[in-house]
Amino acid sequence: MNPQAPARTRGGRVAVATAVAGTVLIAAGAFWLSFTALADLARRSGIDAGQAWAWPLIVDGIIVVSTVAVVALARQRSALYPWALLAAGALVSVTANAIHAVVAADADVPGVLAASVAAVPPLVLLAITHLTVILTRPASEGATPPLADEDKTAPERGRPELQAVIPEPEPEQAPVRELAARLRAEEGWSNKAIARHLGVHPSTVGRWFARPELTTRDEQETL
Repeated sequence: MNPQAPARTRGGRVAVATAVAGTVLIAAGAFWLSFTALADLARRSGIDAGQAWAWPLIVDGIIVVSTVAVVALARQRSALYPWALLAAGALVSVTANAIHAVVAADADVPGVLAASVAAVPPLVLLAITHLTVILTRPASEGATPPLADEDKTAPERGRPELQAVIPEPEPEQAPVRELAARLRAEEGWSNKAIARHLGVHPSTVGRWFARPELTTRDEQETL
């Protein structure tokens, strides 16, 4: 075991916690800038001041919720709908912030510059929300545990395990094989009868008679 592994684990947790805290602060700032701009645009558009706060909450809220849903439903067909909501919410938020900047900006500030500056908060909110969700996901979801040594040598699932065929030990005594030859040549016994008489497998008797030296000896005795 590597003694530095626990230290790296603790260091990684501290880094993730720091990154999450930073992303939350950035997301809060981006949400607040976008919220105030959209709320002011809602008031200028005729929505009552007591209700204007709900409009930016709906627009920017759908960005946050859709981003979380997209990450949670990654690589699934059902993620298409959250992606559509995310694109629509981001488009509405960026466009509304740009319009508010053009309407509320000073006369000496170019409209393109004002719109570009106002588009930063909703875009940052979109990116930082996605990053926060990824950082807070459990590490086990994105990592595949390595195979143990015993798993590497185990047979694959769904495939029958191949068993080695262990040959039956043959009697090494010459008289046993000669007796089998005499029983076959003189008595006309079959391989199965000889195997039962000698207590061996019929395939063993077959291998004995398949040997050239035994067949030759058998033929000589027959002659």
